Amino acid sequence: MSAKPEACVRVAVAAPVPSLYSYLVPESLVARVDTGSLIEVPFGRGRKRALVVEGPVPPGDAEKGFRLKAVASLVEEEPVLDAALLKVLRWSADYYLVPPGEMIFAALPPMFRHTGRSAAAKRRQLARVLWPALRWPEAETLLRRAPAQARLWTRLKSGVPIEVAALEQELPGARNALKGLVDKGLVAIEWVETLRAPELADLPKQKAIKHLTEEQAGALDHLTRALDDKGYGVFVLHGVTGSGKTEVYLRAIAHALSQDRGAILLVPEISLTPQLVFRVKARFGDGVAVLHSGLGAGERLDEWRRLRQGKARVVVGARSAVFAPVHRLGMIVVDEEHDGSYKQSERLTYNGRDLALVRAREEGAVVLLGSATPAIETYANARSGRYTLLELPERVHARPMPDMEVVDLRQVLDPIEREQVLSPALAGALAETLDRGEQAILFLNRRGYSSFALCKDCGETVRCRNCSVALTHHQRGDLLCCHYCGLSMKVPKICPSCGRGRIQLFGLGTEKCEEEVRRRFPGARVLRLDSDSVSGKGSLQDMMGRFTRGEADVLVGTQMVTKGHDVPGVTLVGVILADLSIQLPDFRANERSFQLLTQVAGRAGRGDRPGRVIVQSFLPDHESIVLARAHDFETFFLREMERRAGLGYPPARRLLLVRASHEERERCVKLAKELAALLRRFGEGRVQVLGPAPSPLDRLRNRYRWQMLVKSPSVELLQRVAWRTRQAISLPAGAKILFDVDPVDML
Repeated sequence: MSAKPEACVRVAVAAPVPSLYSYLVPESLVARVDTGSLIEVPFGRGRKRALVVEGPVPPGDAEKGFRLKAVASLVEEEPVLDAALLKVLRWSADYYLVPPGEMIFAALPPMFRHTGRSAAAKRRQLARVLWPALRWPEAETLLRRAPAQARLWTRLKSGVPIEVAALEQELPGARNALKGLVDKGLVAIEWVETLRAPELADLPKQKAIKHLTEEQAGALDHLTRALDDKGYGVFVLHGVTGSGKTEVYLRAIAHALSQDRGAILLVPEISLTPQLVFRVKARFGDGVAVLHSGLGAGERLDEWRRLRQGKARVVVGARSAVFAPVHRLGMIVVDEEHDGSYKQSERLTYNGRDLALVRAREEGAVVLLGSATPAIETYANARSGRYTLLELPERVHARPMPDMEVVDLRQVLDPIEREQVLSPALAGALAETLDRGEQAILFLNRRGYSSFALCKDCGETVRCRNCSVALTHHQRGDLLCCHYCGLSMKVPKICPSCGRGRIQLFGLGTEKCEEEVRRRFPGARVLRLDSDSVSGKGSLQDMMGRFTRGEADVLVGTQMVTKGHDVPGVTLVGVILADLSIQLPDFRANERSFQLLTQVAGRAGRGDRPGRVIVQSFLPDHESIVLARAHDFETFFLREMERRAGLGYPPARRLLLVRASHEERERCVKLAKELAALLRRFGEGRVQVLGPAPSPLDRLRNRYRWQMLVKSPSVELLQRVAWRTRQAISLPAGAKILFDVDPVDML
């Protein structure tokens, strides 16, 4: 009798390795293992989780001559990824030059990654009656001499299953009595899954929108016709703040659901948009799942399972939700599509917004990219006809756009007063707002109390010993802190550079802004929203719930206050210092400044009362500020396109950022120079290599960083050059290289 032919699979291992690996499949598993299966394999000296990407098939030429190891076990009985999503993930790994296993496991709950971790759902025991009502008298006869069992039987006679743990608390001795009832065949005990659900913010319900504006209805008509065509299409919904983009999202999603298709709604940072999640849940109920990194491991697993099992058809989540296992995907909505949070810039450098287009193309779905300030690249695609442009130029209910006033801080503050937070104009407007019983938001994109500690003798700032940044002063604990590595220290009494004792705090942050508001308006109820004040789970939702319900008058915060909050009581927005983002060493600095100002200004006047915005700046004539004040996105876009074309930046050209890092500066510089030489060599004069040069943040977490920026009209050419460079470079011990295709963050 001939031996059965062996079968093998190609797998992606949950490890930062660039290749797929082949393993034999034991005969006992051949019928159970398939493409998309989650398995464990021997790898190195231990075991790793892996995902089957090809097979099982007979060993091919690539496997002949090798002694293949065998698959150790099957982790999940059913495949965890379907063919379409697996294809998208493999494409993504190739495009972004990242290890295939890292890309694939980014699409799965974290509990699937680690060996020995149980991925089982939480279970509970339920007791239920087995006998029908017509036989209950017979059962009661059986229990005449068992009073404890009779009491328990009476409790269970309703027929509603009851948790065993609850019975034990309610009736002493219930466990033994329950065993007796089971032995008599009167009651059954069964295990059932209990799915953990994320907690939602307690927010006031919004009035249902019965009628759409003409522009909303027109946009929705385009989307529903595209959904009816059951094909791939990309739409850009360019709507001013307060124009009702969310209602268009929800109605388009409802149309997809009516076709028995699912939907994904991506948001930049889901913890910052509790109102949106609340609205989606209110509209679609238990059919909505929520996925983001702020959930517990069990919550993420259970939400993923509900989607995988088809119990939920809509998912709301941050960038990784683009990989959610939604059945029969019909639509992907990317809210605030311009936001840089969609791009992961460390290790796994993918862009959730861009992969939404790739997945939709693969599954024949419609993509809707929404923003009041679309990314320059997105709007260029819409203007060229590659995407379909939908416009919402007016706010709903004919509400006016907020008036924006720019205060020139050079004129109103003396040099001695430069640490002052509120100009006379902003202080006066805030007083009037509070007198009317209305609410205000004050925006300052800098945490802490003071920006830095400086020696008045030598002029040096107190810097982090691990990162090339000045330490920020925080009032709580009177500490200097690094916002990158977490280092903290007491304010030194003598200067670490010159040894003298003239350390003084300068600059301002959200803590100082909060303090000044409390001091000048002692009756005001003030909240501060930044990553220091809302570090606990649920604390951000709680704070935004309080502000939305009108339990606070002033909200002071970083860019967290710009993210889609819709609070009708807010009539004043103050931008404490508009210049911070303008000064960044990044070709997108102008764009980000325009977007931030437009978005934060859009928080004002969303109710029945008109809004007012006061922007404080030392650069009042800067283009980003002037055009944001005029609400003139079109002119800003045209000027930015002209500037980028002249400098060779996207969308005129494609970019690849290559960064070398090492704990020793000399080795970092040497590696960067070798990388630059290889990039130029393999580019053969068809790419432009800028650098190497120190990164703007040239030391981070005790590692030196140097980088190169590679430009080309073709992203495929950039990828080929990067692959050849990676294969040719000899990486010294302790060194790391990052290849970032289509970079968003240059720091």
